[in-house]
Amino acid sequence: MADLFQLESTADVAAGASGSRLGTALDTGVLRRKYDFGDRVSELNIASDPFFRMVSKLAKKPTDDPEFKFTERRPSWHKRYAYVVGHAQTANTAVVDEATLTAAHVQAGSTYHFLMGTDYKSSGNIGSVYGQSGTEISVGDSGTKPEFFLPGQIIKINMTDDALAAGDTSVSAEDYILARVEAVSTVASVYVNLECTIVRTMATQTKVEICSYYAAGDALNGQDISGKKIADYLEPKRCYVVGNSHAQGSGYPETWKDQPFSTGFGRTQIWKTAMAMDNTTRATVLKYEPNEFARAWREKLIEHKWDIEQSVLFGTQADIGGEWYTQGAIDFVSSFGNVFSLAIATKTQDDFLDDLSSFLDPRYNNANASLFFVDTPTYNWLHKLGGYFSNNIEISPNFRADMALTGKKKVLGVDISVISTPYGDMNVARNIHLDGSPIKMLACNMKHCKYRPLVGNGLNRDTAIYVGVQTLENSGVDRRVDLIQTEAGMEWQMPEAHAYWS
Repeated sequence: MADLFQLESTADVAAGASGSRLGTALDTGVLRRKYDFGDRVSELNIASDPFFRMVSKLAKKPTDDPEFKFTERRPSWHKRYAYVVGHAQTANTAVVDEATLTAAHVQAGSTYHFLMGTDYKSSGNIGSVYGQSGTEISVGDSGTKPEFFLPGQIIKINMTDDALAAGDTSVSAEDYILARVEAVSTVASVYVNLECTIVRTMATQTKVEICSYYAAGDALNGQDISGKKIADYLEPKRCYVVGNSHAQGSGYPETWKDQPFSTGFGRTQIWKTAMAMDNTTRATVLKYEPNEFARAWREKLIEHKWDIEQSVLFGTQADIGGEWYTQGAIDFVSSFGNVFSLAIATKTQDDFLDDLSSFLDPRYNNANASLFFVDTPTYNWLHKLGGYFSNNIEISPNFRADMALTGKKKVLGVDISVISTPYGDMNVARNIHLDGSPIKMLACNMKHCKYRPLVGNGLNRDTAIYVGVQTLENSGVDRRVDLIQTEAGMEWQMPEAHAYWS
């Protein structure tokens, strides 16, 4: 009797010969079994395109030329600094590899000459970027002559004792002298000789080493200083204009004009994703999602966005065989932006805050990153740093950690974690496209990057849809062919406003 209650394993239609009314290979399951199929099917979704979503929604700026150009402007008022590379009682005509000066020669009221050079190009005010060793600008390079020195200016020259060491040893300013510029002359097209009247001499006569030298007997001229932190290493070596002084009734002083503009260009890239389906398949009604064409079409749209996300992250600007490629964020920042090291196994919170200090130094970077895109291990690491105090330590209700997770929010559907630091809030988004790459963290100021779709003459190439019908060869069967096409490029400005850890 028990056998009567067992379900047969026989198919609901008997298998027969091909062409037989009963014969078929279409097996719909065990006879009389319902399998409890529901009316819905679960779908697993992932955050597929956080970066592309941000730039396309927040930073879209159409272009009417596939090879577009743009202009960057870097102000000059905070770059009126130079380094002493020579000094003497008479006019300098060459670099002097000697940091020591004679205290008796720089007494108040005496005349002294300083040879000055700087480490940024006066055309565009373009300087070195932290961590970039291939595009560094050294003191004395072509185009770096200080253009801003004028008679009547007061300059500050930092001094130290005679213990300067070679290499990367940081030097501290232990004293300074003030000198009024009386005359300016060009030397070797990249330096200027300043004839000065000493206004203030050293308070301590033993501080006779000029800080701008990286060692007691070596001028900074020609040294690669792109990887040096400004606050720790470069700032003590710089000589700044600290105002000016003129006699009563002396009339108009001389003036100077900077050139703060530089230009760049970008290219649009064409992305295509096609889908074809014959009309018999389109007309067949299926379970769960009756229209297979509509289901596959939605997937193709996501696939298209996924491809663009990958391109605007990892792509490189190129023209190869007439095919143009736009520049991705990682390629741009790794070539022109601030580059830091991030080994989360050994990186401490203090080390990370030191990096933030350099990245957000206004002399490198005049705008904070609005979004930090990170891979999964770094995302977890940041939350561990930010959550440690609040989760494990309670000193008092009023205790506040300097680096702490303060909230979560959604921006355009992207999950954002807000981490408070002494240098402002970090808006952190996990981006799975960075997993498995050498990129641990990509910081972008959304004000200085643009997604540029090609739009003009009544045509919009920003994700256009093209529909056609194609006849299959030797069959006469028509099929629907759809094409998703996007032509757009990325514009990156202000490289100082980006950071990248790897």
